Amino acid sequence: MNLGSLLVSAVTIIVALLVFLFIVVFHEFGHFIVAKLCGIRVNKFAIGMGPVLLKKQGRETEYSIRLLPIGGFCAMEGEDEESSDSRAFGKKSVWKRMAVVVAGAVMNLILGFLLILITTLLYGDISTVTIADFTYDKDSGTSTSTSQTCGLQKDDTILYLDGMRILTDTDLSYKLQNSESDTMEVVVRRNGEKVTLPAVTFRNTATEGRLDFYVYGEHLTVWRVLRYSFLDTISTGRLIWSSLSDLLTGRLGFHDLSGPVGIVSTIGEAVSYGETLRQHVISVLSLASFITINVGIFNLLPIPALDGARLVFLVVEAIRRKPIPPEREGMVHLIGMALLMLLLLAVTFQDISRLIEK
Repeated sequence: MNLGSLLVSAVTIIVALLVFLFIVVFHEFGHFIVAKLCGIRVNKFAIGMGPVLLKKQGRETEYSIRLLPIGGFCAMEGEDEESSDSRAFGKKSVWKRMAVVVAGAVMNLILGFLLILITTLLYGDISTVTIADFTYDKDSGTSTSTSQTCGLQKDDTILYLDGMRILTDTDLSYKLQNSESDTMEVVVRRNGEKVTLPAVTFRNTATEGRLDFYVYGEHLTVWRVLRYSFLDTISTGRLIWSSLSDLLTGRLGFHDLSGPVGIVSTIGEAVSYGETLRQHVISVLSLASFITINVGIFNLLPIPALDGARLVFLVVEAIRRKPIPPEREGMVHLIGMALLMLLLLAVTFQDISRLIEK
């Protein structure tokens, strides 16, 4: 490997680590800023994990940069233990504590929206779900689209595929790539009316791929960009939720999981994708938006040690109007954290094995 290749590899790894770090820190910043707004004392706010490289003491919060760029944390007074401080986490109302707990995930979702918005602007136009044309053989000019022969028409706007609401091209691509059935029920809007096509097969007979049509692109306007970014954030979140459902039902297994090493490796691949700087940036931002929305949704799952489990305890407290003993909640989170760390170690070993095999 020559010097140029080494430099490219080093830059790729650095960018990948920074992107991953930024996503996690943005999550922790959500907890931090809402805690401050709710009058909760924040003792420490760290970027990175492990030994401290730099630190600065603020009026009440110690800010630090740490050695390992794999995360960060926001440590609040009385978060996991009893405290007599009137500004401790446990002394605030249950609604304020709920706001702090969900703030990290909300910030991840907001970041995902912003990244999708920036990516949309960089693309220069917006993909719709309205059919512009079908695929044809270049030499003979004959149609190679089976969906056209099944009744789809130019200018049809696809509303549903096998019962799934199609909001953006993200939904369209996901459903076409992941459907186990060759034939789907399709609902379209045609001339202002809903039309149901009970049996549509998507296949390009020339390539044998499922994409056998083209969609219109729209010019950018403020409203179109905001609307598409909002809908695509929902589409991405729904895609992630479907993946979690597939894990629970067994359609996806342990080998499909990735940890920090796998995520950084995937971001690194995205950095090197494309030929121009604009294409590199679009690739990285697209993947980063997916990851940050993933982080937000995953953290809201009711798994001990995650924000979702803390939210469940607070909901129970709001209903019974009495907090669950901190030692019991702490034990649940401790066990959950231990199990998550074991899973993380196993997934990391799998990620490293994949890198070695490449």
